[in-house]
Parts: sequence; C-alpha cells; structure tokens
Amino acid sequence: MQMITITFKNKIIPVLNYSQKSSHLQALHQKLRELELNFEFRKKLKMITLIEIIGDVAIFKYHDGTKLYLEVS
Repeated sequence: MQMITITFKNKIIPVLNYSQKSSHLQALHQKLRELELNFEFRKKLKMITLIEIIGDVAIFKYHDGTKLYLEVS
C-alpha cells in the first residue's frame, strides 16, 4: 500500500494506492483531467475525504460514508 496526496482544484486529497503501480495513479490523474469540466463531479469532489485505488478502480470515499466507484483504466 502506497499513501500519497494529489491536488485537484486547490483541494488536497489523500490517495491509497493498494496496487502500488504508478500506471494506475497516472490513469487517475488522466481521468480527473477529463472530469474537471464536469460541474456535478467538481461539486461532489469537495466532499471527498479519501481515494483508494484498487486495480483499475478508484473508490472515492465521502464524509458521510458513501462511496463512488470510478473505472480509471
């Protein structure tokens, strides 16, 4: 498990990379760049406390305990 942080729209988000592959992290960065113009996604991103990368899936965990699963490959 690898713990890093990423910055997206002036928000620092901790990321747990269980696969420890940098390609999955790069895929997450690419997916975030694709979604940065999506207003609904940016609104939800403000409430995210943690991102976990497991294989090709990024799990966004929110303050209230809910999760959003996003395929990043």
